[in-house]
Amino acid sequence: MLLLVLVCYFFARSVEDMGYQWQWYQIPRYLYVWDDSGFMAGPLLYGLGVTVKISAISLGLAFVVGLITALLRLSNSVPGKVVARFYLEISRNTPLLIQLFFIYFVMGPILGLDRFWAAVLALSLFEGAYASEILRSGIMSVEKGQWEASHSLGLSYNHAYRFIVFPQAVRRVLPPLASQAISLIKDSALVSTIAVYDLTMEVQALISETFLTFELWFTVALMYLVITVSLSILVSYLEKQMSSPYRSDLSF
Repeated sequence: MLLLVLVCYFFARSVEDMGYQWQWYQIPRYLYVWDDSGFMAGPLLYGLGVTVKISAISLGLAFVVGLITALLRLSNSVPGKVVARFYLEISRNTPLLIQLFFIYFVMGPILGLDRFWAAVLALSLFEGAYASEILRSGIMSVEKGQWEASHSLGLSYNHAYRFIVFPQAVRRVLPPLASQAISLIKDSALVSTIAVYDLTMEVQALISETFLTFELWFTVALMYLVITVSLSILVSYLEKQMSSPYRSDLSF
């Protein structure tokens, strides 16, 4: 509460010193328009839709990339381990912005990727590197006795992963994976640098036209906050469901 009071105090003093005139009444028309023809999404809601679409596709691809990379790291294949390690070091040790530019300007023309799919690929590869280490640590945290028990029951290597290892690993890695998903949603704001009209790009265009800098940026911050908090609540619910002692039917 003390921190909140201090933030509000400094915020009020800053606005007073600048002499800024708030115009919150103009924000709703940039969110939606409701007239005789019906409901029509405004630039902010349109940009939000693009952001959600990019984030959702990238999140699914990042999980797939992370899982494949984690399995390669845990395999007995030396080439697989080398490829996975090379990918991890490149992705984790270079800025996302540089990767985004490289994929869009270098790989995009070769692979025929437009700016939307270049953004999806860059986010998927970048976040997939972190997801792979989370998944690998979750798999390695499963006790050795679980493997031995699965083999003693006659389960194959793939079935042991599917029915024994993965259900236990997912329970343990769900919170850090949720944090990584939230990071992906926030990192998606960088796709505006290659002119993808997501939420951030729409706001920048509106600010250049209306000069409603603070109102628009605070509105965007609130929209991002609603998405990330909703995702956190959903993950918390799933975590409680998966950790319930009455649910033993979790398998993949």
